[in-house]
Amino acid sequence: MKRAAAYLTLLMFFFASVGMLLAADNWPHWRGPSHNGIVDSKTVPTTWSLSDNIKWKTPLPAWSAATPILWGDYVFVTSPSKAEPKAKEPEEKPAEQQQSRRRRRVSIDPGGPELFLYCISKKDGSILWKKLLDNKNELHRKQNDATPSPVTDGKHVWIVTGTGVVAAFDMNGKQVWKMNLQQDYGTFGLNWGYASSPLLYQGSLIIEVLHGMNTDDPSYIISVNALTGKVNWRQERPTDAQRESPDAYTTPVVLEFGDQTQIVISGADYVTGHDPKTGKEIWRAAGLNPLNRPNYRIVGTPIINGDIIYAPTRKKPLLALKVGGSGDISESHLLWKYEGSGASDVPSPICDGKYFYIVEDRGLVTCLDAKSGAVIYEAQATREGIVSASPIIANGKMYILNENGITTIVATGPEFKILGTNELDGTYTLASPAVSGSQLFIRTSSHIYCIEE
Repeated sequence: MKRAAAYLTLLMFFFASVGMLLAADNWPHWRGPSHNGIVDSKTVPTTWSLSDNIKWKTPLPAWSAATPILWGDYVFVTSPSKAEPKAKEPEEKPAEQQQSRRRRRVSIDPGGPELFLYCISKKDGSILWKKLLDNKNELHRKQNDATPSPVTDGKHVWIVTGTGVVAAFDMNGKQVWKMNLQQDYGTFGLNWGYASSPLLYQGSLIIEVLHGMNTDDPSYIISVNALTGKVNWRQERPTDAQRESPDAYTTPVVLEFGDQTQIVISGADYVTGHDPKTGKEIWRAAGLNPLNRPNYRIVGTPIINGDIIYAPTRKKPLLALKVGGSGDISESHLLWKYEGSGASDVPSPICDGKYFYIVEDRGLVTCLDAKSGAVIYEAQATREGIVSASPIIANGKMYILNENGITTIVATGPEFKILGTNELDGTYTLASPAVSGSQLFIRTSSHIYCIEE
């Protein structure tokens, strides 16, 4: 009996260990296995270059802000087709050149009109298959229609495009179903194009459409059966936000605390909690736009750590809300808010439970006490350049990737310390990095890189 019990214990330990390894090997959706950018891996690379620690790199036809999604031997990325040749512009006269230089911003090519989902081998970077999603890709100021990240459960992969296409494929690339949100529920009315990634929760795909700048149609949240494409529910999400402030580029997150399970949505001046079975709003917190400004669109996705919901807005304030309650919890559940010089607009924050980190768009790092909001350090500079990707944390290190493809590695904890910087091809980089075990995946405009020491 003792030998049998020992064998059973060993077997249970083995399967538990395998389960933990598999969890660390997969990056199933944007912000990773825990929806917060933190991965349990002790061997993520810390040094690389174009000639060092590159296991493989695969060329891509154009750029995208979508994070690489990883499961088993599969890497999923979205991309537009290759940009079509531009027509030659007529020459300007010297006086016209002088004026156009003053008002012209650097142009970004959106890529070609087609939108693809690529499946790439994690072993060697070979392209296993690619599927056409739509042929209406456009540039929306800083992004294109390949921005939302895919999501997978290891059996299927789902994707939403900025054109409204929602599609499901099996792991061999066979299309299971397809729908179009704009055809079914009206044109997207966001000033900067649609960018929210889908959330997979208990067999349902949760998608938010928070808009209002260019439409009078209501914002909504929709739940779709992940296997059939049948709509489970569609819930309107009212707001009194003005002009551009109804627009949000955030992604839904799951709140699981005690016996509570809710879908948390942030944007249009409010944070809301919803019943995942019906979409019904359970609670609402104001305070993301206290001055009722008309340009407070929100990009940063909220994160949940323990019993606290952290909700960023356009720069400031950032709110920390206590889990629980119903109805209006704006004051009753507000723990603290941050309005300092390290406030961020585009990158989503990250929290390891003890410390809360904000990466400002110019790469400045701020560290707060996660429970009280007290400033530990503020607005410390990383490598020069704009940051749009959200940071990740692995093995006590925070990885900050800027738009030039340069990654600054910063030690976590109460002391700001840069551990190193690493460069790749220098092309326009918006996508957040992803991790699988000892491998780091970075997607630039020209390639996806698998980095391993």
